[in-house]
Amino acid sequence: MSRTAGFSSRLTVVLLALMIAAAASSCGKKQESTESTTSTMSTDTSAMAVPIPEMTDANIAAIVVAANEVDIKTGQMAKSETKNPAVRAFAEQMITDHTSVNKQAGDLASKISLTPEGNDTSKQLEQGGDAIRDSLKSRKGAAFDKAYIDNEVAYHEAVIGMLDSKLIPGAQNPELKSLLQNVRPSFEAHLEHAKKVQSTLNPNP
Repeated sequence: MSRTAGFSSRLTVVLLALMIAAAASSCGKKQESTESTTSTMSTDTSAMAVPIPEMTDANIAAIVVAANEVDIKTGQMAKSETKNPAVRAFAEQMITDHTSVNKQAGDLASKISLTPEGNDTSKQLEQGGDAIRDSLKSRKGAAFDKAYIDNEVAYHEAVIGMLDSKLIPGAQNPELKSLLQNVRPSFEAHLEHAKKVQSTLNPNP
C-alpha cells in the first residue's frame, strides 16, 4: 500500500509542477533544463505561487486539446488493462467524453479560424501523459487500478484548477470562453466519478 501511495503522490506532484511550471514559461520565457525541471517537480506546493503570464487563444486551444488527449490515451490503456468493471466503465467514459470535447474544440477552431499553437504547457502535458503511462505499465491488477484512478483524481483537480485560474479568464474569443465554461461541469463530474471509484479501491483510507 505504501508503494502505491508513493506512486500517486509522485504523480500529483509531477502533474501540478508540469502544468504550473510549464504555464509560467509558455509565453516565450526561457525553457528550463531537464535538471531544473526535475528539481521543480520535487519541490513543495510553494511552486504553485509562480505567476503565469498571459496566453493567446491559440495557446489555450492547444492546451485544451493536449489535456484531453492525455486522458483519452490513458483511458484507452486502462480499458485494455483493467479487470475491474467500475474502472473500465470510468475509462470508457473518459475516452468518450474527452473525445467529444476535442471534437467541439476542433469544430469551434474551424468556425473561428483559430489554429491551436503548441506551447510549453501543451508540450509538458503531453510529456507528462507519456511519463504517467510508462509508470502505469509496471503495475497489474488492483495496483494498476488504484494507481490509474488516483492519477485521474489528481489530474482532473489540476485541470480544473488551470481552467479556473488561467484558461477561462484568459480566453479572449467569446465562443472559446463559452466552450471552456460549458465543458467545465463535465470535468467536475469526472472528478466526482473518479473519487467515487477511488473510494471503492480505498475502503480504509
